[in-house]
Amino acid sequence: QVQLVESGGGLVQAGDSLRLSCVASGLPFSSYVMGWFRQAPGKEREFVSAINWSGGRTSYADSVKGRFTISRDNAKNTVYLLMNSLKPEDTADYYCAADPSNSGYYTRPYAYAYWGQGTQVTVSS
Repeated sequence: QVQLVESGGGLVQAGDSLRLSCVASGLPFSSYVMGWFRQAPGKEREFVSAINWSGGRTSYADSVKGRFTISRDNAKNTVYLLMNSLKPEDTADYYCAADPSNSGYYTRPYAYAYWGQGTQVTVSS
């Protein structure tokens, strides 16, 4: 069965850095577009970042561009999200997701077939 497991969340202060990891199993990881989304209480799930099969193409939401970096290690079936200069507004549950179709709608949650359980990130001011 397909499983995505996030880790690395926690409580940090504004300006700190954090690296999230997502380990995938049960799927041909290297052939999947991988994305990160986040959801705060009472808010819709929003796009954060995505990375293509080879890792050569990335995309970021305007709110995190310049601060966050997505990467992947296909040998380890793992996608990472390095978050620098964290702000209180980054507080949310962060989810990784896998898109087997490469539909081009990678900023939209419905494009992703598989989701992890999420990891909580809390940034205090």
